[in-house]
Amino acid sequence: MTDAATAIAAAAQRCSNVGRWGPDDVLGTLNHIAEADRVAAARLITRGRAFSLSLPYSADGPQRGWRRRTNPVHTMLDTGLDAEHGNQGFPHGLGGADDVIAMPLQCSTHWDGLGHIFDHGRAWNGRRASEVVTNEGDAFTGIETVRGLITGRGVLLDVGRVVGNGELPDGFAITEQHLLDTADAHGVEVKRGDLVCVRTGRLTRARNEGWGEYAGGPSPGLSFSTLDWLHRTAIAGIATDTWGCEVRPNEFDDAFQPLQQVAIPHTGLFLGEMWDLDELADDCAADGVYTF
Repeated sequence: MTDAATAIAAAAQRCSNVGRWGPDDVLGTLNHIAEADRVAAARLITRGRAFSLSLPYSADGPQRGWRRRTNPVHTMLDTGLDAEHGNQGFPHGLGGADDVIAMPLQCSTHWDGLGHIFDHGRAWNGRRASEVVTNEGDAFTGIETVRGLITGRGVLLDVGRVVGNGELPDGFAITEQHLLDTADAHGVEVKRGDLVCVRTGRLTRARNEGWGEYAGGPSPGLSFSTLDWLHRTAIAGIATDTWGCEVRPNEFDDAFQPLQQVAIPHTGLFLGEMWDLDELADDCAADGVYTF
């Protein structure tokens, strides 16, 4: 078996988009989405049904303190009681509520920005990690650079339902063939610029059994071998209902999140984590429509 360092280096070379969109690029694989693709995606709407794919940002969330990641802390600054007592300082009976939330940016549902993962001290597009992310944050590829741009054709691949019995077991590595078989079962083809949502059923299990090790522990997820498919299909992003997108434990004993080590700094691929895909998946299964 190829050792981890060799496999990661080879995949980084095969699946690289570094320099593809010029030396100043900050959008990575979102470059695959053209304006015409968004127009075509809009034509998919027939019912107008909307779903939130986000978990709540709550003190009851999945975080366990790993690497100082905590669940959100919510503090009220002004309440209805303050308004009733008239101690807010506003004239003529005006009152209001105000609050503040403190939280790690990866405590719940999110996209990974392209400055999140480095490989040998290099960030997306070959930049030095120390120049990209400083104590003031990501100066180049913060998620704000793509606001309004993560919009296009969404495709759900419910691997948990097609390959498993609704849920995949922990440690199950989703291969390219699993993704292709699921797409075939759904009657869809993954295309350039798509935003792919992969449901494993891991979040469903956490709902039924409690958070446990949902954040950081064993989980089904993408196999390291899917990197070539992720690159070849030219998708814009991929999101899962798991903590880290890739299978855990990882497929190499001496590597940590090797898929991310290639996908983010070399491919420039946007990865979404801890997405709530259950309600969407039920709706897709009911009407057989897996694009949106």
